[in-house]
Amino acid sequence: MSQTTNETAALTGTWTIDPAHSVVGFVARHAMVTKVRGRFRDVEGQISIVAHEPKQSSATVKLAVSSVDTGQQQRDDHLRSGDFFDAEKYGEITFTSSDVEVDGTEVKLTGDLTIKDVTKPVTLELEYTGTAVDPFGNTRAGFEGETTVNRKDWGLTWNAALETGGVLVSEKVTLEFDISLIKSA
Repeated sequence: MSQTTNETAALTGTWTIDPAHSVVGFVARHAMVTKVRGRFRDVEGQISIVAHEPKQSSATVKLAVSSVDTGQQQRDDHLRSGDFFDAEKYGEITFTSSDVEVDGTEVKLTGDLTIKDVTKPVTLELEYTGTAVDPFGNTRAGFEGETTVNRKDWGLTWNAALETGGVLVSEKVTLEFDISLIKSA
């Protein structure tokens, strides 16, 4: 970041993800014709931002696999099973940043995504959506964005062939982020 604006300079500090006002979700094509959306309801994390030196910034995020929610209990139970996330054996999905780049309101967060003890690098492209003080005196900041991954890279290989060709669940999954952060005192 070549110049730090007053607004982005105010982001310097330690922030905690507010799970009640954040969404970490996913979208996968089902039966080759529709999209299924889901989210992880139990998300926690901390982000340290150094606006004048973004490379010193860092982020860690944890998702409880048991909190996966697609709005359909049978599908959620299947996602928690050994066919997919194996929630009993691998209770968390984690992300730990290794590099942060800032260009105006655009943030590239590169790091390690671990699912089922398989760790692969991913880059999350996020947009800073603003800062506000809520009625309770909390300073909040917002970020949103998405990235696309191949679920097979993390050992999520279950599928079923369709009579018409193709498969029941797409390999390509879009991860979506709408994050509300609260600044630590």
